Parts: sequence; C-alpha cells; structure tokens
Amino acid sequence: MKLEKSIKTAFWAGALATSASVAFAADGPPDEVTEWVFQPAFDQTDAGWDNGLIPWVEAVEEATQGTVKIRVEPAGALVSGAEAFAAAAAGQTDGYAGWGSVYGGDMPEGMLAFGMAMGANNTEEAWEVMWGNPDYRVGDIVQEAAHARNLHWAGWTNQGPNAMFTKFRVEKMEDLEGHKMRAGGPQAIFHSTMGGAPVSMNGGEIYTAIKLGTIEGTYWDTGGIDDMSFQEVIDYAIMPGWNPAQHQEIFINLQSWNALTDWQREQIDGIFEETYFQTSQMHADGVEEALQILRDAGGEVITLSDEEVARMREKSIAEVWPQVAAASKGNAKGVEIYKKYLEDKAAGN
Repeated sequence: MKLEKSIKTAFWAGALATSASVAFAADGPPDEVTEWVFQPAFDQTDAGWDNGLIPWVEAVEEATQGTVKIRVEPAGALVSGAEAFAAAAAGQTDGYAGWGSVYGGDMPEGMLAFGMAMGANNTEEAWEVMWGNPDYRVGDIVQEAAHARNLHWAGWTNQGPNAMFTKFRVEKMEDLEGHKMRAGGPQAIFHSTMGGAPVSMNGGEIYTAIKLGTIEGTYWDTGGIDDMSFQEVIDYAIMPGWNPAQHQEIFINLQSWNALTDWQREQIDGIFEETYFQTSQMHADGVEEALQILRDAGGEVITLSDEEVARMREKSIAEVWPQVAAASKGNAKGVEIYKKYLEDKAAGN
C-alpha cells in the first residue's frame, strides 16, 4: 500500500512538473527558431523597404527574442511584385508587404487599409478610425477579409501623402480631366472619377513611360519619389494629393502564423502599434526631403487651396467612396464607418 502511494505521489509530482514546464514554454520563447521568407511587392528602391518593412522585421526578431527570423527577398526574386500577395496567401512565401488593394489581387477591403480618397489627414487620424477608437475599428473588417484569404494582417505604415506627380499644372480637380496617368486600384477610381485616364503599369516602368510621353505623370507616395528618380521626368508635385495618408500593409500566411506559439503571436501583435507610429514617422521625415529634391531639380510644388481641398473631398465622398463601397460588403460597412468618423470629427466629438 505504501509502495502504491509512493508511486502515485511520484506520478503526480512528475505530471505537475511537466505541466509547469509546458506552461513555462507557452509563456516564453520556444526552443526552436522559425525561419520565414517574405517577398514584398517592391524592391529596395521603394521607400517601403527601409522605412516600413525592414524596421518591422527587425522589431519582430527582437520581440520574439530571435525565435522568428525573416529573410526578405525583393520583388522578382521569387515571383513578380504583382504576384507577391497571392504567393503569400498560397504559402509559396511566408509573408508579403505592399498594398492589398493595388497589387494584392482580389481583396477589395485592402482599399480601406490603403486609405480613403481625402479621408484621414494624418497618421493619428488614420490610427483612430482603423484601430484606436472602439467606436470605429475599420481594421477589424480588413483583418476578417485577410483571414478569409489565408492571411494575417500584422503590420501597417503611413507612407504620407499619395499625390499627383505630373508634367502639367494642377490647381483644381478639373485640371486632371483627360490626362493619362499611372494609377492603380483606388488611385484609378479617383483619377477616372476626376475625368482622367488611368493607366495600369508596374512601378519599374513608370519612369520610362513618363520620359517617353506614354503617360503624363503618376500617383505615388511623396517620400518615395526621389527613390524612383521621378524628379528627373516630372515637373509638378500636387499636394496634399488625393490621399493625404496613404498606407502600406504587411500580411503573414495564415498557416505560418498559426504554426507559431501563442507567445510568439502575442509578441508580434504587440509591436503592431509601436512599429506603425515609428515607421510612419520615418516616412514623414522623408516627405519634405523628397519635395526639396524635386525643387532642386527645377520642379514646382503646388499646394491646393483649402477651398479646393474641400471641393475634392466633397466629390470624393459623393462619387469615389460609393465605388469603393460597391466592391464588397466589408467595404460598404467600412465606408459607412469612415463617414461617421468624419461627421463626428466635424462635430467636434
């Protein structure tokens, strides 16, 4: 009897020790290192590389205490930039950075994350409507759409104003009418609504197309125009642009994400807000520098009047936003939340 009791005691002591060990492992870094391969929709020349994706990668590796390591390959190394989103969803890569609404294939909800035409004015407003204020939380709509496409939305950065960079003057929205400009996804919706002719092409083709006169300009994040050497071929930058706070997203393949421990996932989710504001500031720091490079090259920065910005916002809400809403049920819900946000802001709430 004493022997049987002794065996039982030893058994439960061992079970408790094992449980404690498992609990400890779940609450801290695992013993194994997970290695991921990401390919964004862009290469090292894009401002999103140094000012968006790479700081996030470094933060992930630090937060997970080196138990998640990410190798980043430039667009074209594994698949084309246009195929990168689908490759991450299919598990060909472990992750993607870019614009789910432009190069991301069939995910219209990416337009909500990219930013609405004349919607949020800055980083703080974008964060409030997407994540920060529980009355809005448009980000939950995008996350649901991402999960439906076998992806987890894990990073975000405000690349600053997405503006028009042109060979022709623009002082009012009617000045865009009839002009051929490179525009993708939500940019194309805006440009066509203003009477322009949007042209779809890869980022690497834009410089030559403007130089040859195939197009008359492009929509681009302001801080990245010098990375693309656009100051050599365009004459004007139109501020604040059609989207004062254009965003870029980071997605992880859902199987890769679920294969992590709870602790690792918590660590990565935990840096979402921190890296958002960090990288957004990095992009903001590059905006004035890029505009000065344009001025030094002989270009002109045209800032639209407050009255013209108000006209453009009114037309965007009335004519552009419904086109975004029509793309999916999630978009329709997100657009209504965006409208409520702007109404509340105007009312001082």
